[in-house]
Amino acid sequence: MDTVAGTTGGTAQAAPPVVGAVNGPEDGPCDWLSIDWRSVEDDVRRLRQRIFTASQAGDLKRVRNLQKLMLRSRANTLLSVRRVAEVNTGRKTAGIDGNTALLPQAKAELADWVQHRAESWKPKPVKRVYIPKAGGRQRPLGIPVIADRALQAVVLAALEPEWEARFEPRSYGFRPGRGCHDAIESIYLTGKGPNPKRPWVLDADLAAAFDRIDHEHLLASLGRFPARGLIAQWLKAGVVEDGWFTPTEEGTPQGGVVSPVLMNVALHGMEQAAGVRYHETGVNAGSAMRGSPVLVRYADDLVAMCGSREQAEQVKARLAGWLAPRGLAFNEDKTQIVHLDDGFEFLGFHVRRHRNRKLLIKPSKAAGKRIRERLAAEMRALRGSNAEAVIARLNPIIRGWSAYYRGVVSTATFAALDHHVWKLAYKWAKYAHANKSRDWIVHQYFGAFNPHRRDRWVFGNRDSGAYLRKFAWTKIVRHQLVKIGASPDDPALAEYWARRRRKTVIPLVDKTDWHLLVNQNGACPVCGALLLHAHCRRRLTADTGGGPGLLRAREP
Repeated sequence: MDTVAGTTGGTAQAAPPVVGAVNGPEDGPCDWLSIDWRSVEDDVRRLRQRIFTASQAGDLKRVRNLQKLMLRSRANTLLSVRRVAEVNTGRKTAGIDGNTALLPQAKAELADWVQHRAESWKPKPVKRVYIPKAGGRQRPLGIPVIADRALQAVVLAALEPEWEARFEPRSYGFRPGRGCHDAIESIYLTGKGPNPKRPWVLDADLAAAFDRIDHEHLLASLGRFPARGLIAQWLKAGVVEDGWFTPTEEGTPQGGVVSPVLMNVALHGMEQAAGVRYHETGVNAGSAMRGSPVLVRYADDLVAMCGSREQAEQVKARLAGWLAPRGLAFNEDKTQIVHLDDGFEFLGFHVRRHRNRKLLIKPSKAAGKRIRERLAAEMRALRGSNAEAVIARLNPIIRGWSAYYRGVVSTATFAALDHHVWKLAYKWAKYAHANKSRDWIVHQYFGAFNPHRRDRWVFGNRDSGAYLRKFAWTKIVRHQLVKIGASPDDPALAEYWARRRRKTVIPLVDKTDWHLLVNQNGACPVCGALLLHAHCRRRLTADTGGGPGLLRAREP
């Protein structure tokens, strides 16, 4: 068996490969730290755009030739290894072989192996792990070995742009440049107004979609994609759970790099099956025709907005028949037909038209309950720790949750959560200093720590000046829906995506740091590394020793 470039505890060990001929140097592993990533990214971006353009024009022969070039591309190999071994949050998680690739030398060896020694590689089974879901249930994930993850990233770069030119306009899950907020905004724009044309909603969920996709139907949809055989091997590789091997006859494992795009390929055509029709020309091009339902899909969650209950039932029946050959079916426990006046939940949001005939979208009660429980559990676990540890643990949670819900009606929810956090913080301080008075605790841990706000009830550390941010500090900003049919791989829309990125202020950094990031092109002026990149666990910090207005990369 071929060895694979990977690491266990930081030492290089083994790795895999892809396709035959090579596009790039063949003189052994490169110097990982000296790679010009901007040039690498530009090469991959241009090739993705060429694949997209050919697919959009219907030139399938050219698409296949360009995909073969992408699979052999040295730049694609380097970027793929960087993605799975350096950028992804799961980069430290090993598959069944226990290998990772965390050190620069290991990444270079993995990239060399992926590009030059793919012919004899046989995909390994995935490792089954479980993560908690709502309601106390668990979601199964399949973790591939680092070798397969790198190969899947290489294949993804060749497969994705072809389908980006073909995917339906209101498919928002696991696609570049799109996300949950686009799906929510699409629902809002369809249902807003005093008399919406589509007040009835089919709120549907597919039962175990990733685990039940029919392999034959999926592979047939891929056509003559050059790496189709490799995808077939991944689908049939099997699962290892508690040391027991189980073959996979259906489904694609959640956790694989290529699994999300395979899910989108399997579900492509759902809008057409539901009877959605769009204007193709004129000023209304891209909008749904009168009397047509509107289907918004995020991965295996979908909402069909219809003009009547009867139409919603017809859409459900048509989709049920369309899903059956793909091995899929509705989860009847989570599928319902409701009126906008009654409301429904989608992706953690509650959508409802109120008595004043206004459509309001808010964080769902279930989402609020989960964040409260998580914050309480974190504070219980932090008993015995200092204030600095509390701030470091909770700030990322508060930032992330408030950023997710910043585009909807969240002001009241944010205020209630701030009150909840205040009580938790005071309770934590009282536990840490049981013999101290209330006034002492308030003076020690609460004050006007944030210099930009007149709030003296901020929890903080008087020694370091660090403080716990509040949910309400996140400004409510309506999300701008992505243009219908727009893709970052479309070269004709390069200026559109550049403008969109410039307007999207990252809410995870404050305004001062954001302006410094823009002025520095997002890079550290000392080492040139991207300041928002996971590499070396760098974080944003104002380095006063480097001169005024300088943002540098610093090790935590």
